[in-house]
Amino acid sequence: MTDSSSSRRPGSRRLEGRIALVTGASRGIGAAVARRYAAEGAQLILAARTVGALEELDDAIRAEGAEKALLVPMDLSKHDQIDLLGRSIYERYGRLDVVVGNAGQLGALGPIAYSATKMWNTVMDVNLTANYRLIRSVDALLRASDSGRAIFVTSGVARATIPYFGPYAVSKAGLEMLVKLYAAETEKTNIRVNMIDPGIVRTKMRALGFPGEDASQHPAPEEVTEAFVRLAEPTFDETGTIVDGRV
Repeated sequence: MTDSSSSRRPGSRRLEGRIALVTGASRGIGAAVARRYAAEGAQLILAARTVGALEELDDAIRAEGAEKALLVPMDLSKHDQIDLLGRSIYERYGRLDVVVGNAGQLGALGPIAYSATKMWNTVMDVNLTANYRLIRSVDALLRASDSGRAIFVTSGVARATIPYFGPYAVSKAGLEMLVKLYAAETEKTNIRVNMIDPGIVRTKMRALGFPGEDASQHPAPEEVTEAFVRLAEPTFDETGTIVDGRV
């Protein structure tokens, strides 16, 4: 897959008029994707736990000339809220063109045998079960679009055996199978379902996992947004793939 340099230019309105939901939008990759989508002309629905951070992001987006986003303060571990989100989007827009399942929890790193049950359950709830509930909540909305696009953020730890990343790695491995199944089940529809592995990115989650690391050696979240735009475009026709976010 190749793109011309002009098609990669941020702000070329490649998502004009598209309604896009981004979870985990208050910071890091989620916030960067939201700003890039806004620059590309998308109408945004932004979900995250922190109201103040969502409002700051919306202020930044509007300062850059984009429309006001629909802000949805919610805790994705409270799965009933995800069901209500789908209903609210239907009542307001009647469809959804793009969903980006980005929200995630790292949890505590350490031996699996000593993992706290509560922490394990929280990581699974946010990284895996919440995305299952998200798919269930927005599937009909994506089918109502002429080109529904579902994008989920995965990690290399889902495919590599890296000790001490237990709950995070298991949840991402489960997410990858979930997404592959959804992609196969919607292959003959107008929905295209894919994953992005952004690689190592300068985020708070990375800092938690690798304290003391020189973060400047890694790309900023804004540097990995191109892949999210490509997969959200109506013309992107692949499904069930893992795309390298470092394009």
